[in-house]
Amino acid sequence: MKKLEEIRKQTGLLITDEGNDGLAGWLFLHGAKGKPAVVVVSWGGDWEHVSVSYANRVPTWDEMCRVKDMFWGEEECVVQYHPPKSEYVNLHPYCLHLWKPVNTELQRPPKAFV
Repeated sequence: MKKLEEIRKQTGLLITDEGNDGLAGWLFLHGAKGKPAVVVVSWGGDWEHVSVSYANRVPTWDEMCRVKDMFWGEEECVVQYHPPKSEYVNLHPYCLHLWKPVNTELQRPPKAFV
């Protein structure tokens, strides 16, 4: 996480204070073909959250896996929710989110079903 803290942005709308929020805030990561992704990190209300967006495309599965591994351990389970349509929030057409509840194990289907 130390290396990530070094690239966390210290100015702008999502500026955070390391002492209060740890790594919460935003940073740029380079994706395919060197195009930067904006990554927003937050937690609160017993949830950890990371969003990833590009200016002109949706992040790939591999890019989301890379981000997941940067913020959570290999054996931790995080999810990308697909809520009921009446609960959609779409502030950016090319943004995906990863979520993990704090101190709660996510229920998963049996491995043989996947």
